[in-house]
Amino acid sequence: MKNTRLTLISTAAVLLTAALLAGCGDSSSGGPDAISIGEYASLSGKEAAFGQSSHRGTLIAMEELNAAGGLLGKKINFIFEDNRSTPGESATIAKKLITRDHVVAVLGEVASGRSLEAGPICQANKIPMISPSSTNPKVTETGDYIFRVCFTDPFQGKLLAEFAKRSLKAKNVAVFSDVSAPYSMGLAQFFKEPFAANGGTIVSEQKYTGGDKDFKAQLTAIKAANPDAIFVPGYYTEAGLIVSQARQLGITVPLFGGDGWEAPELLQIAGPALEGTYYSTHFSAENQDPNIQKFVQSYKAKNNGETPDAMAALGYDSAMVLADAIKRAGTTESAKLREAIAATKDYAGLTGKTTLDAQRNATKSAVIITVKDGKFKYLETIAP
Repeated sequence: MKNTRLTLISTAAVLLTAALLAGCGDSSSGGPDAISIGEYASLSGKEAAFGQSSHRGTLIAMEELNAAGGLLGKKINFIFEDNRSTPGESATIAKKLITRDHVVAVLGEVASGRSLEAGPICQANKIPMISPSSTNPKVTETGDYIFRVCFTDPFQGKLLAEFAKRSLKAKNVAVFSDVSAPYSMGLAQFFKEPFAANGGTIVSEQKYTGGDKDFKAQLTAIKAANPDAIFVPGYYTEAGLIVSQARQLGITVPLFGGDGWEAPELLQIAGPALEGTYYSTHFSAENQDPNIQKFVQSYKAKNNGETPDAMAALGYDSAMVLADAIKRAGTTESAKLREAIAATKDYAGLTGKTTLDAQRNATKSAVIITVKDGKFKYLETIAP
């Protein structure tokens, strides 16, 4: 109950801050002296930790921008909606943000599946959309108005394959993926191909569906295959349960995953069972760069001392990359704004320098995090 109560308090704080940011202009457009920017995020539901974290980072960016005078001499009218982690909801929200709220751009989503729902709506209406952390390559393949500020799964899958062989000394790996999530299935494939090409062997492939609670049958089959490590390219809720149940079954080999593991709730779900597990992500709050530490302190001050994770940093960066493009374009006219975003080069953000390639994807380094003594710990940085 304590965790639920804290979540409700945090959500209420988010709502209040957003209401203040929206200003006192017209409820849909923000009035003639405001620039409306939209966001859709999973603020509730089973992936709420992702959405709330990314949203809080975005809010800090909006606050900083408005405190500095806004954009093009106008305040930002920040309009956000909760998709409740529900399939189909993101497309409905995107339509509302574009047709009723008249936003000049859309920020979102964390999960690739939900970005793939809203992306076609933004593309059809020629409204730029920037995803903070959807890593599936299909997201930006939607069209030339769709961008991301995170690395992609082909890069993440390859680096995890190399990490498994180099750091975990794993020759035989089991893969346990979520058939309901494009993110999970894509990352699994992008891991398997380079791992096998490097001489590794996939000794077992098991599947689950997001929302499942019991994974013991699949884990028993994995245990029988005697892998050196287990790759779980899923989201934190199921990943935590999988790690916990694996340890209950006496599986002692390392388990590792991608950025879908990134959430404080992972520790709450799996606890001590997470010792010696690993995942790749985009950012470490332990980085002593002054700009990063300024953000860490600001985030903690606004969120009851909570340390920001990669989703928060990417939310901040997505908003700032958009703001930088609006300044360079000198307008919010969609075609010119799209061109300015596409021309983003070496933008120095919290998650590294962002340069967008011809496919509107960001090329940048990844961070490996491990769990030690009940805490997330930075292990290493892997460059493209």
